[in-house]
Formats: sequence, structure tokens, C-alpha cells
Amino acid sequence: MAISYSKIHIIADATPTAQSAKKLITEKYKNHSINDSDVLVVLGGDGFMLSSLKKYQKYKLPFYGMNKGNRGFLLNKFDEKNLINKINKADIAELHPLEMYAKNNNGKIKTAIAINEVSVFRETRQAAKLEIKIDNKVRMREIVCDGTLVATPAGSTAYNLSARGPVLDLESNLLALTPISPFKPRGWRGATINSNAKVSIKNLDPKKRPVSVVADNVEFRHVLTVNVYLNKNKTFRLLYDKKYGLKERNLAEQFKF
Repeated sequence: MAISYSKIHIIADATPTAQSAKKLITEKYKNHSINDSDVLVVLGGDGFMLSSLKKYQKYKLPFYGMNKGNRGFLLNKFDEKNLINKINKADIAELHPLEMYAKNNNGKIKTAIAINEVSVFRETRQAAKLEIKIDNKVRMREIVCDGTLVATPAGSTAYNLSARGPVLDLESNLLALTPISPFKPRGWRGATINSNAKVSIKNLDPKKRPVSVVADNVEFRHVLTVNVYLNKNKTFRLLYDKKYGLKERNLAEQFKF
């Protein structure tokens, strides 16, 4: 039986364009309270969409995003006409986030989730010196680089692609492990690993070469170790117009050159 959506709650970025869009939609459709809604309409860019997914995940509602930012890869084109009808005809993309556990130099454990990627970066002019384990087995004893990242299939078209990592099909059950400007070994281009794998990244020289970790847009500094895995017990439901859904966008990226 198909789900019918009728009550929307509008979430808008603080930018003037997003706020104007919110006002326009509110005038045409009632903006219900979040507890009385069956779908969340998000107005902004990709960054705002990512933060909204994590902020409102506890309500377990689907997200229908409309672009009022820059690229808008995770969002639909903005069009307020027949909005409820579009939402009900939309395709559903289910995304699982990365779960990150990081230990800093004070022994504190930091946790976060990431829909796109978890990235480890050097903090100073000194390149990072890292060890990489997959399922507790050392696969890269030492890599000297600006950093490295773990990306989901949905996130593989974002920073991962800019770092020359592979675009992963949404149904591939893979993660991308991609180095950022590797110096040694210079020829290593990364790996694709099973989505059930656990990735562990260790800073081999934290005093001279401090690193930070970023889960999408949340940063923790001076980390010693980072553990990352795909949490398949958490699911985000995103709604996309049938003409150009997330699967089509992901596939189209694989044929760009």
C-alpha cells in the first residue's frame, strides 16, 4: 500500500533565498508542526540538507529537499507548484550513514555520523603520516599525505570525487577509501571496500604531524585514532522527483569526463 503524504513541515536555511522560498510555500501550503507532519521539506543547499538530516533524524520522517543553495546534488529542483502531488509521486532513496569514533590526544572519545564522508586532514604545514587498517588488519603500514577519507556511495560524488576517488553505485554495497594528495606511496589511488568493513586510521606522528577528522561538516581536532563503519541500523529516507532521482544523478556522474 502506497504511503500518502499530506502534512509538511518546512525547514529553511537562514539565507534570504531560502527564507523567501519558505514564505512562498507557507502561503500556498500549511506549515504543520513537526510532530503533526508526515514529511519534512528542506530548503537550502547540500550542506544544509546534510545538517538537517542529522538534526531531525529522531522524527523518523522522510525528507523532500528543494535546492536553494549551489549545486544541490542531494536536493530536487525548486518548484513549489503541485508540491504535495510531487512528494507523493516521488521515488524513495534510503541512505545509511557512516558512524565515526575518534580518540583525541586528551583521551576523549568523539562520535558523529556522516551521510557523505569521514575525512582525516593534516592540521599544519606538515603532511600527515597515517596507518590504515581494514577489519583490524594493517593494509597500509604508512601513508604520507594531506589526509584520507571514507565515503558512502551517496557521498562518493562529493569530496571523494574531487579527490579522484571512484563514483560508487548506490546499490554497490561498497565504501570508497581515498587518499588526499598522497606523497608516499605516491601511486596509491585508494581502494573500494565492502560496506560491512570497519576502517581504522591511526596518526603515526601526532606531535609533529597533528590531524583532524571531519564527519561531513563536523570537525574534531588533534585526533590520534579514527574508526569508521557503515551503520546499517540507521536509515535516512530521501524523496526525489522521478525524472531525476538520486540513482540517476549518481549514474550520470559516472559517465562525465
